[in-house]
Amino acid sequence: MTTTARAQGATVWLTGLPSAGKTTIAQHLGERLRAEGHRVEVLDGDEVRRFLSAGLGFSREDRNTNVQRIGLVSEVLARNGVLTLVPVIAPYADSREAVRKRHEASGTPYIEVHVATPVEVCSDRDVKGLYARQAAGHLTGLTGVDDPYEPPTDPALTLPTQTQSPRESADAVYAVLSERGLV
Repeated sequence: MTTTARAQGATVWLTGLPSAGKTTIAQHLGERLRAEGHRVEVLDGDEVRRFLSAGLGFSREDRNTNVQRIGLVSEVLARNGVLTLVPVIAPYADSREAVRKRHEASGTPYIEVHVATPVEVCSDRDVKGLYARQAAGHLTGLTGVDDPYEPPTDPALTLPTQTQSPRESADAVYAVLSERGLV
């Protein structure tokens, strides 16, 4: 009987403000990884919120619940050989720490990436119109504006997306995966 080695999975958690470029970077990285034959899933924060976390609001408790749900799914996928890319704001350090600990407990690689785009740049990009709605008084609780964002204190990688393209950012994340023997 022959045994086949199972592919090593990992979670790459991309945290940052709205319109920082998290999803775009994850998409570029996912395309490259798939082209190389890796099993890849992107757990986009907006998609997960619509389905897995439907009904949750944006209180600190609801945001924490959302992050923990995503963290569980990403850990299960990664533990089973999938490279899981998670572009999610995840504004609170304690929520992200709980996700990291879940991965540590199962021996599953977890890489936190800070998509460190300044709020002014995010506001100019305003992909979903959130900053405009907040400025017009039609939205409250916007992360990084009138709701807190706690940047990672010790991420595996910090991406200054205001000075590099999404492809360059994805390549930088790929380099970390390569250095750790995950690709």
